[in-house]
Amino acid sequence: MNRPHWLLRYIDLVLFALYTAFVISRRDFSARFAVGMAIFAAGFSLWATARIQLGASFTVRPEANKLVTHGLYSKIRNPIYLFGLIGYVGLFIAWGNWILLAIFLLLNSLQILRIKKEERVLEDAFGDEYRRYKASTWF
Repeated sequence: MNRPHWLLRYIDLVLFALYTAFVISRRDFSARFAVGMAIFAAGFSLWATARIQLGASFTVRPEANKLVTHGLYSKIRNPIYLFGLIGYVGLFIAWGNWILLAIFLLLNSLQILRIKKEERVLEDAFGDEYRRYKASTWF
């Protein structure tokens, strides 16, 4: 794998790490911080689990290598998006910046466009198998 492609594969992990370090460096260890970090920990743990379960099928651009239907993917079609969102929301809560949280949620809604594109690619590649999978899962 060439270097730029490798970086794109892990940019979300790098961003999670940098933002987490920033939030912790603020040294605001209030109850809000504790709740936000607990939400972050749950979201990040499930996000990491989804990335591991997706394995080699994870790509930067929508591709149809293999239909992953085990683990978290047996119940949720897009656990990386869902749990990444939850993790970041937890960090915004821990930080206490409500305006940036609102902006993040607005911008993150653009992920729906990416999800729709991925669904088209998977449906084109796997047809009825993907449609059955989609009918049996959430989000």
